[in-house]
Amino acid sequence: MVKILNEKNSILNKFLAQMRDKNIQGDSMRFRRNMERVGEIMAYEISKSLSYKTRMVETPLGIAAVEEIDDNIVIATILRAGLPFHQGFLNFYDDAENGFVSAFRKSRPDGSFIVEVEYVSTSSLADKTLILVDPMLATGTSLMLVYDALVRRAGEPRHTHLAAIFASEQGVDYVKRHTNPEKCTLWCAAVDPELTSKSYIVPGIGDAGDLAYGEKL
Repeated sequence: MVKILNEKNSILNKFLAQMRDKNIQGDSMRFRRNMERVGEIMAYEISKSLSYKTRMVETPLGIAAVEEIDDNIVIATILRAGLPFHQGFLNFYDDAENGFVSAFRKSRPDGSFIVEVEYVSTSSLADKTLILVDPMLATGTSLMLVYDALVRRAGEPRHTHLAAIFASEQGVDYVKRHTNPEKCTLWCAAVDPELTSKSYIVPGIGDAGDLAYGEKL
């Protein structure tokens, strides 16, 4: 199942536009904050699909029945670009457990690359709800490799929500082919039509990690 949030107009469009705008995105603090805002909006949308239970809350004047989330949530992200996006989810799911994965592109002499997962730190995922966040879904291979690494390390989630800010059509198709739609939902703020030869999304935004934290060597 794929959910594309900007198919319906909302305040989300403002944050996406500022992240794309080359005259604004150079402000790294604003760029990080916009990633966080998009994470908050997506966290809210995902919350509509979670399971709930009734809790009785005592007020100064009586008893109120309140529906509260019943899922055990783990939020996981791919370092480093995903950190502000992750924080947006954590602002809403403030009692969630967390996971962090280091993955990087390893270049080959012919100019192509492979993705290597170097480090995984997470709590147990068994029978929990995993929200795996990565701001850029280009080819989809990184996200799927990280998901597989998390499952090998920490067990099979009850349901997984894959969350991306900008995705390519190719990446969306790849994820659809490699996941079970009954156990996985893909959430994208926006989907773009193309990838460059180096697997950058077009029109996209450029390199999210560099825009958030400065250029890397």
